[in-house]
Amino acid sequence: MDPAIALQLFSVKEGLQKDLSGTLEQVAAIGYRNVEPFTHISADGLTFGKAVSAADMRKLLDRFGLRAVSCHFVPMPGMNLDKVLADLNTLGVDSLACAIAFFEDRTGVLDFCTRFSVIAEACKKHGVQLYYHNHYHEFQVFGDKSVYELMIEYMDANLVKFELDTYWAVRAGQDPIYWLKKLGSRCDLLHQKDLPAGLSPVNLFEKIGYDARLAMDTMWGGQDPGQFTEIGEGVLNIPGILAASRKYNHARYIIVEQDQTTRTELESIALSFANLTRLLAAA
Repeated sequence: MDPAIALQLFSVKEGLQKDLSGTLEQVAAIGYRNVEPFTHISADGLTFGKAVSAADMRKLLDRFGLRAVSCHFVPMPGMNLDKVLADLNTLGVDSLACAIAFFEDRTGVLDFCTRFSVIAEACKKHGVQLYYHNHYHEFQVFGDKSVYELMIEYMDANLVKFELDTYWAVRAGQDPIYWLKKLGSRCDLLHQKDLPAGLSPVNLFEKIGYDARLAMDTMWGGQDPGQFTEIGEGVLNIPGILAASRKYNHARYIIVEQDQTTRTELESIALSFANLTRLLAAA
């Protein structure tokens, strides 16, 4: 079965802040039917945009014929996981992905794997599949293995899956097709954008150093819109990625995520939608 197209709503973050309802309506008008909201953890569970509840978010999505197929979150110490899972049920979501985490050493990675597996076990009991979404820093090596390799090894394969962001893998000097093959059934969600021609260096470790201490300011502070482009407008081997996602992963969704863009947000996601629709039909 061919993967469906979805949109990570971070791609229209500015529009959502200004006009949540109007932006969702425009997302649907472009042709998207599936979305992946990004969420904030509060004492009351999940919130969206300017403190919008899961129940109100569901009403908006239903109004515009949109369906949340996954959610992004950042695990917080002491969070009320029962409320988070209840809100996912309200949204009708069966997949939850950790948007980002940072690590100082191998011990920190293994500690994270242990905590994440506990969350994953609770999720599974409620019919929710937990995923980890990568950027580039997960390919930093501690000892003889990268963070990503340690995650694959130490997170329970029956509990944790991976949402591979192919762009960020390439920005770490990696071949995303290699990782799709290695992950197999543990990766049925993909994040997709594109890499502009002529960007140098492509591998960010060549710029910051392989032993850099990586945190949010390191990872995000050096990025600008010129380092991203829309699907089909750059140099990534997207036809190969799509073919691999069918062959090795039986991918359920290819999720458009435009971290930054030189276009307007709506122009950006419309172009990616049109190009990805064409590429999927041709694959």
